[in-house]
Amino acid sequence: MGEKLIFVGLIIFAAHFFSMIFSKKRIPDVLLLMIIGVIIGPLLGLVKPDFMGGVGGIFTTITLIVILFEGGTDISIFDIQKSWKSTIKLTLISVMFSVIIVGIIGYFFNLSIINSLILGVILSGTSSAVVIPLTQQLKIGNQTKTTLVLESAITDILCFILALALMQSELAGDGLNVMKIMGGVFSSFVIATIIGFIGGIVWTSILHKVRTFKNSIFLTPSYVFVLYGLSEALGFSGAITALSIGITIANIEYFNFSFLHKYQKDKYLMLTDREKAFISEIVFVLKTFFFVYIGISIPFNNNIALVAGVIITISLMVMRLFVAKYSSPKSANAFDKSIIALMIPKGLASAVLASIPEQMGLPQGELIKYIVFSTVLFSILLCSILIFIIERYPKANIILRVLFKSRNQ
Repeated sequence: MGEKLIFVGLIIFAAHFFSMIFSKKRIPDVLLLMIIGVIIGPLLGLVKPDFMGGVGGIFTTITLIVILFEGGTDISIFDIQKSWKSTIKLTLISVMFSVIIVGIIGYFFNLSIINSLILGVILSGTSSAVVIPLTQQLKIGNQTKTTLVLESAITDILCFILALALMQSELAGDGLNVMKIMGGVFSSFVIATIIGFIGGIVWTSILHKVRTFKNSIFLTPSYVFVLYGLSEALGFSGAITALSIGITIANIEYFNFSFLHKYQKDKYLMLTDREKAFISEIVFVLKTFFFVYIGISIPFNNNIALVAGVIITISLMVMRLFVAKYSSPKSANAFDKSIIALMIPKGLASAVLASIPEQMGLPQGELIKYIVFSTVLFSILLCSILIFIIERYPKANIILRVLFKSRNQ
């Protein structure tokens, strides 16, 4: 037991150190965490992928809830209003072509049609854990920065909605019934959003009283857990409910309802810096161990998953070049477009979703998980290397000089 506690403590210290390296050297901390997992797992054999046992499903669910809630608290309606056109254009085109390309590759590797689509949806987004810190440090335009951040947040939402809908459809034996899936997605999305919205309004109205309780800082995440469970029990998407609560709380001043004035007047309705910092710490710890877990689970003995991960990563990079050329914000210069073209890293949302098909008992669920884990590793690795090259060595930026036909600005 002592050795395990030492290991846990060292991992958390390492995660903070890697975060510092990320801020200075642009090497994503999540990549270094995965490498630790690879070393202690597949290389040295110190830890096996099933080391979490029956706790794995609960850990995945808690991670899902917290990252969606925190992701919602980072979404500003005002930012969306400013950049929604460029964001929606880039996001929808990128997601659509990603699903198609990855779906075809998945089918080539003997996945069923619906499982190929599930794989495509899971890998259609970009990683907020990688994109947001990178965009904060790179010298790119404000509109480009906002568009990339919002894209990573929105694609997380789309991934969760569509992937869970497809999984539930396959579990129910409905197959690829497009109309039924879309109907289920719409109804689940709408009701879950309403539950989250009402829940967010209620919580902000009583939050000033909740804060008077002793040791109350964990009550907000606990409240989100309760509403997640309630939404799931009613047959709707708990994930969307958690996200909706976060968005509502973050933008509560935008929802100025007169009948709530007596409950909200002269009250601080949003999360305090201390509460945000606490939730951020929870996400940090969950992210740390989840990416180490991914590294431990990389299937180096599964050649199919490894080859599929490499092919998917390269294919998505090629696709993204053309998406960046034709769907970037109008204000984006050639360097901005190059950065947009390289932003294909898959992350926590993809990794969390990857484990769900297997937990549901869906056929080929294990293969889906291993292909996703491989793609997460290779996509972050490729993105990190290429961004390092074009930032440090502008003359090596073939993407900027050839595809975008512009001088570096």
